[in-house]
Parts: sequence; C-alpha cells; structure tokens
Amino acid sequence: MTSSLRKAAAAAVLSGALGAVLAGCGGGAGPSNGGAGQARLGASATPSASASASAQASAPAPAAGPASALPRAGAPGKAPTLAPGPGGLTPVFERARQKTEKTVALTFDADMTSDQGPRAAGGEHFDNPQLIDTLRALKVPSTVFMTGRWAEEYPDQAKSIGTDPNFEIANHSYSHHAFKSPCYGLPTLDGAAARADVDRAFDAFRKAGAVNTVPYFRFPGGCYDDQALRALSTAKVTAVQWDVVSGDAFAKDPDAVAEQVLAGVKPGSLVVMHCTRSAAPVTEEAIRTIVPELRKRGYRFVKVSELMGT
Repeated sequence: MTSSLRKAAAAAVLSGALGAVLAGCGGGAGPSNGGAGQARLGASATPSASASASAQASAPAPAAGPASALPRAGAPGKAPTLAPGPGGLTPVFERARQKTEKTVALTFDADMTSDQGPRAAGGEHFDNPQLIDTLRALKVPSTVFMTGRWAEEYPDQAKSIGTDPNFEIANHSYSHHAFKSPCYGLPTLDGAAARADVDRAFDAFRKAGAVNTVPYFRFPGGCYDDQALRALSTAKVTAVQWDVVSGDAFAKDPDAVAEQVLAGVKPGSLVVMHCTRSAAPVTEEAIRTIVPELRKRGYRFVKVSELMGT
C-alpha cells in the first residue's frame, strides 16, 4: 500500500468510526467542555481551562516511587501523579511535560460496559489475549485502562496483566458510562454515582488479584468537564487523556492504524488504543508494525507512570 493510500485509509477509518469508537470504546481525541463531536486527531484534548492546563503548568514534577514497590491489590498505587488543579479539581495529563526525550506510552482500553454480559455469554470477545502476548514478546511496557466489568468477566486475564511488571492497570470506570453529558450516546452518571463507579472498578481489580494498579483514570468517551473533575477530586486520581488517536476501533486495515500512529507520535506522546477483539480486531497486527518502526526511529516505550514522571 502506498503512503498516500495508507493516509487515505487512515482518514476513512477515523471519520467513519470515531463516533462508534467513543461510544463503545472511549477512544477519541478527548472532548471535554465542548461535548461530543469535538474530537481532534493528533492534538491534545482541550480540558477545562481551569483544570488541566493550569495543573500541568503549575504542578511540580512528581517523584516516582521505587520501581520494585507494588501497591496493595486493587488499590491506587504509589505512582507519580499531578497536583490538583484550581479548587482541588482532578488534574488531567495528556502528554509528557518534557517533550524532547524520545519516549512514548502506548495505552490500551480494555472496555466492557456494565450491560454487555449477555453479549459475552453469547460468544463476543471483549478481551484480546494475543495482543497482550505480543506486547510481552516485544517487551513493550504498557498501561491498560480497564473497566471493572472487564475485570469481572476476565478475572484470570486481569490478574495475569495485573501481576506482570511489564504492565500497569489504570481505572477506566466500572460501567463505562459517561461522566459528562452528552457523550456519544453513553448513559450518564451523576456526581455521586461517578465517584462510586471509580471505587467499584478498583474493587474489581482487587478481587481479580491485580496488584500493579496505578491511581490513573480515563473518562469513558474521553468526555469530562469541571463537574466531572470535581466529582472525582476525592478519589486522588490523575485523569489521563492522550495526544495520539490510533483509529484502531472497528478498523479493518492494520496498515492504516499503524500509519496513523506513526504519523502522530512525537517525543512524550501518549497513544490511545484498545484491547478488545470484537471492537478492535486489527490492533495486535498493527502493533507488530508500530513497535519496531518506532524503535528504529529511536523511541523508547514507557508506561504512563514513567511518562508522567518526566
């Protein structure tokens, strides 16, 4: 496939599936106060001006804890976090402050909503063990943003990922319901329910036996506003968005996905991808192109916790 054709395919993947991606998998370019439909490829999300930008500009560089120190099972760990924003709002991280070192974080959303049990029982695969095996084989440190419902459906896999030092598990809510409305048709949680949903996800990780959890949270659909950031302020988590959209959800061409990632990555980038076979069937194949090419370009793969600490 020529470069121009790949770019056209990548654009088609994004334009044709982005709404479905966000509703089912939480992987757009991070709309916030603007609501649905403002996803932007290759650009940082635009979180609340009173929270994200201020928090990242004013927060001192956090110190990472010892690499060997693991948190207790299912609880937010001792990993770098950002200082709260104005008024104590949950801070938002999108890309490393240090943008000169060639590091990149690949993140994978392990999505499953609270009402998808019957679909799983009917044979739909919301997991992707082959992708995890490939990341292990390629020795790619990665952060998996997992829903609590996914951990309940695949407890053995959640434990395997959550006890492997190659990975860290972050919180993607329990239910994969929206924390702000409108958000691509997702049901919306109010403040109290949103806060409880985060705790319920951490509990699910604990029950599955995952230990390498970190105090990071990714909003379903990437949708948030000041009210959502305020609702999570007592959870002591850092919200994690992204600056590179992979376009892997519902994609059928792994070359187009790889092209899109390779075109978007810059030093300090954070890439959003998916760990769900039914919704992102070509991600594993794309990774086998992305990883060696980025290494050829001099990039080093890191988890979000390391990226945030730079």
